[in-house]
Amino acid sequence: MKFAAIFVIITVLGAIAANFLISDPGSVFISFRGYLIEMTVPGLIVLIALLFFSIWLIRRLIQLPRRIGESAGRYRAGRAGQQLTRGMIEVAEGNFARGEKLLARAARTSDAPLFNYLQAARAAHLQGQDQRRDEWLKLAYEHTPEAANAVLLTQAELQLDREQYEQALATLRRLDENSRDHSYALGLLGQLYYRLHDWPSLALILPRLRKHGRVEQGTLDKWSVRVHSENLGRATDGEAVLVEWKSVAKRLKLEPALLEAYYTNLMRCDLHATAEKDLAAALKSDWRGPLVRLFGLVEGPDPSKQLKRVEGWLASHGDDPDLLLAAARLCLRNELWGKARSYLETVISLRPTPEAFHVYGRLLNQLGEGDAAADAYRSGLSMVTSDPLPAIPHLAPDPE
Repeated sequence: MKFAAIFVIITVLGAIAANFLISDPGSVFISFRGYLIEMTVPGLIVLIALLFFSIWLIRRLIQLPRRIGESAGRYRAGRAGQQLTRGMIEVAEGNFARGEKLLARAARTSDAPLFNYLQAARAAHLQGQDQRRDEWLKLAYEHTPEAANAVLLTQAELQLDREQYEQALATLRRLDENSRDHSYALGLLGQLYYRLHDWPSLALILPRLRKHGRVEQGTLDKWSVRVHSENLGRATDGEAVLVEWKSVAKRLKLEPALLEAYYTNLMRCDLHATAEKDLAAALKSDWRGPLVRLFGLVEGPDPSKQLKRVEGWLASHGDDPDLLLAAARLCLRNELWGKARSYLETVISLRPTPEAFHVYGRLLNQLGEGDAAADAYRSGLSMVTSDPLPAIPHLAPDPE
């Protein structure tokens, strides 16, 4: 279009010039170092035109190799792009081997083969070809060393997917050395520590995850609850339990799993009085079944007073199986066998559980009803196994 416009303009200008030059073509004299050149104006115009044409032609000839190279490059890039697209389509449709082949072929003619190699690695991974996957990742790094983080992250993701936890840990630690506090890498590292149950290591990176990580708050809270629960379980004495509990964020102190770990470990470290006091306060503000159950396990300094508190709660929560079970346990501590039996039979009628049958069996054995105790134990065991259980032999009463 541009050439046609120029041609039309030149034709029009030539026609106008010819109109003036036909009647009088004029003369041009050029004197140069003793030489005199004479020509008409049209001849000079033709000469100038030939000169410009020659310059243009020479310039085009000089640029020709580069233009041929650019055209070839565009052709290769276009073909590589088509192969990349076809390869991605094949992988998306589940034809992993075909997709991998197309992606690898496109990488050989691509000016930027990083994406091809990364996607070929994923295709090999989906076929279970881990060695070939790692070869593609190696090629990706060799062709684009500046994309080391992208390659390592891809490798870590695929290793985690394959549950190759040791290799993934080595990859992520290397990435952490290269680029400390990389948000996505930190998230993968936290995920890996959680899967490995490596709670001390997870605890170390939790502050960095909160500051730099791209992990949802709900996931961070779940990890924090588990770390604190494990720390409470490893506490060597009551003082260590209380110190750990003080380090827990206020909002997490309402998490049921963490509350249960806290009270359980208070009891483990013989801080029953503290557990009783804190549990009573917690239940006053928020009635929760798991905490009610724990209250029945607390061995407070005054079992009679503790039972009276529970029976006071029964006035407003009389149909709560957890509270009835707690009352039964406290009756056993106070040697009120008849009341304990009544509470346990009510619990079993409302919500039979292996735990309730276990306590009931202990009571019946204490009362000398060995056969009934055996049946209770058998009923509880049948709730945790699908295999039929043989009859349990007669049990001797528990020693005084």
